[in-house]
Amino acid sequence: MNSADRPVLSVATPVYNTASLVGELVDRVCAAVRTVTEEFEVLLVEDGSPDESWAAILRECERNPRVKGVRLSRNFGQHPAITAALTHAQGDFVVIMDCDLQDDPMYIPALYRKCREGFDIVFARRRVRRFGWWKNFTARAYYTIFRWLAGVDYDPNIGAYSIVTRNVVEAFLQFGDYRRGYVIVLHWLGFRRGYVDVEHRDRVDGQSGYSAWRLLGHALMITLTYSEKPLHVSIYVGGILSLLSFLFGSWFAVRYFTSDVGRLALGWTSLIISHLFLSGLILIGLGVIGLYMGRIFEQVKHRPIFVIRDTRNVAAPPVRTSSRQSSAWA
Repeated sequence: MNSADRPVLSVATPVYNTASLVGELVDRVCAAVRTVTEEFEVLLVEDGSPDESWAAILRECERNPRVKGVRLSRNFGQHPAITAALTHAQGDFVVIMDCDLQDDPMYIPALYRKCREGFDIVFARRRVRRFGWWKNFTARAYYTIFRWLAGVDYDPNIGAYSIVTRNVVEAFLQFGDYRRGYVIVLHWLGFRRGYVDVEHRDRVDGQSGYSAWRLLGHALMITLTYSEKPLHVSIYVGGILSLLSFLFGSWFAVRYFTSDVGRLALGWTSLIISHLFLSGLILIGLGVIGLYMGRIFEQVKHRPIFVIRDTRNVAAPPVRTSSRQSSAWA
């Protein structure tokens, strides 16, 4: 799209299992954005939702030509859906937010004004996370472990709710990783970042798609994608065990010559326990290496990050010739 025809602002969100909220989401987004500019678009990416989310999106597309719909062929996950949104968003500035209205659209003007101060990325920073106690507990545990393993100073009050400039969008779309985390990639890109404090709203309807196990799996995936620390931990644990075995061996050798030999017979129990312990550590180390090899294998297959099934009111995105930049099959 020619820059002269490009909207000032795009608001994009992955939609999953929130058919009842699509209409309210669009109305509230349009009301908020109109306080900034009349040149905007609302991009809804249906991520293989099992409910009637696509039908709800089609209704909004018919009602308002500013609303654009992209339907993925199946559920690829939040971050591939965000990539699809950024691929199709045409605005000079792009807002990414969740569809469940916990990210309040009323903060879009504040994000936009902050971005116009010279920031390339502006995150909405939640004052309080409006989740249940178990979700908050597991999320904080997730972020604590993730910060240590991935070596990233990640603020747990930061989510996907953000605004980025066109330069950031283009840089993000050049990112070649098959598995990616939206916020982590933005941190890696290194553009100037700003923050706007917001209130995190209570969930209006439905349940979060991120269970404790899914958060754990996401943390593991991101860690293996962006950090070598699990390999380093395996090396350190192996080195410590080797040192301990040397020290115990030296101690038993000294005891052999200075004490009654019969008192040193430890029996089969200690032998089997130590054997199982060391074998378990070896298997863990091999498992970590195997996970890294699996990620490499997944990456070199060059599969698309997402596959598009249908669109409404959407112009075709620009063709990317680099194999590392190709991200979708339509």
